[in-house]
Amino acid sequence: MAIDLVSTLLTSAPVLIGTRFAHGCVGGLLVGIGFGVMSRTSEVDRTFGYLLTIQFGLGGLGLIYLPPLVPEFGTTALFMSLVAFSVVTLLMLPFLPDYPPREKPVVAEGKGNSRKLIGLALLATFLFQAANMGIYAFAIGIGKHALLEPGFVSSSLGIAAWFAIAGSVLVILLSTRFGRLVPVGFAIVMTAFSIWLLHFSNIKPGGWETSVFWWANVVWGIGWAFVISYLLGMCSEIDSTGQMAALGGFASKMGLASGPAVAAMIVGQDNYGLLINVAVVALVFCVLAMVMPARVLDIRR
Repeated sequence: MAIDLVSTLLTSAPVLIGTRFAHGCVGGLLVGIGFGVMSRTSEVDRTFGYLLTIQFGLGGLGLIYLPPLVPEFGTTALFMSLVAFSVVTLLMLPFLPDYPPREKPVVAEGKGNSRKLIGLALLATFLFQAANMGIYAFAIGIGKHALLEPGFVSSSLGIAAWFAIAGSVLVILLSTRFGRLVPVGFAIVMTAFSIWLLHFSNIKPGGWETSVFWWANVVWGIGWAFVISYLLGMCSEIDSTGQMAALGGFASKMGLASGPAVAAMIVGQDNYGLLINVAVVALVFCVLAMVMPARVLDIRR
């Protein structure tokens, strides 16, 4: 909260970048602790589903209401909104119950195999988040490049974030009833297909309800919320001590940070088509990486 408040006073770009880097480190530490606590629950995938339900619900509101505040109040409005969320989180802390430490931590059998499974699960998480965030960071640019109205693009992304709640709710309902391999593999393929459809964002024959851009974002959002819940759950269940949950959170955040950075280098002069293709290829490698850990965890269950 203090770093966010300081950020509202800064006018130098290098200083702001350094300050936000420090903010990211502190935030990453908090996320890692939170993920470690969540990995101790009996239904890890379902718990992450609840997390994503709240995240996409509030994210949809933010996409719709925060951008119009920037021209009027400047970026201070964005930093103050982060402070507001932190205040709410701080007020919730006293209501978290204590829990006893594990006497014998449950770790995946076989050191070599465990490292391999963990490495693949972390790689899948990183690739999935990097591919999706790389596209998400330039989704408005993709819409504008397709000559869509800025208001339509912004509202489409906000509404799609609300539809994405369906993906996380589906995780809550299904949990691991049908395993992980088949539902997660299918969802990643659907996510990749919806991103590929962004090539045809300019097709809008009968209004927003037939817009390829709108529908692609809706399917993409549902797939994103559904898959990441399972991927984080996989990282946690391979080693339920909480350490792998923190590493899963680290891989997720690294993907979220790296995706837009790489995407910015790819886009260059409005080269959005190449960006879409690279994201689809990254998701293909994500599917390949998640197959083994998902299959092993399904067999154990």
